[in-house]
Amino acid sequence: MQKDRTAGSDLDETVVLSFQRRQKTRQRVQTQGGQEITINLPRGTLMRGGDSLVSERGGIVHIVAACERVSTVASDDADLLTKAAYHLGNRHVSVQIGLGWLRYLQDHVLDSMLRELGLEPQRHSASFEPESGAYSFHSHSNASV
Repeated sequence: MQKDRTAGSDLDETVVLSFQRRQKTRQRVQTQGGQEITINLPRGTLMRGGDSLVSERGGIVHIVAACERVSTVASDDADLLTKAAYHLGNRHVSVQIGLGWLRYLQDHVLDSMLRELGLEPQRHSASFEPESGAYSFHSHSNASV
């Protein structure tokens, strides 16, 4: 990643980004401290909540996953959750997978589909960290801002 060259090495900022914004490899964002910075990552890079980016001068920008409107389905029935994951994946929906639950960005059509399967989607606000996919590679250890 690259950040504006005007920033010094004392940069220690936080950026709160939605899942959609964390997928963008080139963008201008405003930090929690009010600074405008430019993020310039290699194509295909996904920023995750908890990532830290390093500027060319050694400053740090911490990435926080924003709370978003999501739906979560939960069940002790692994077969039912597996079917739900299959149907969501078949529609190319980004899904966050936890022990006994699935989460996706709110969509009334998807909520209805999962109700038909016997699940009850709960709508709420939470950070969204979906699976990156079988062909995605994730590393920011040497990324720069």
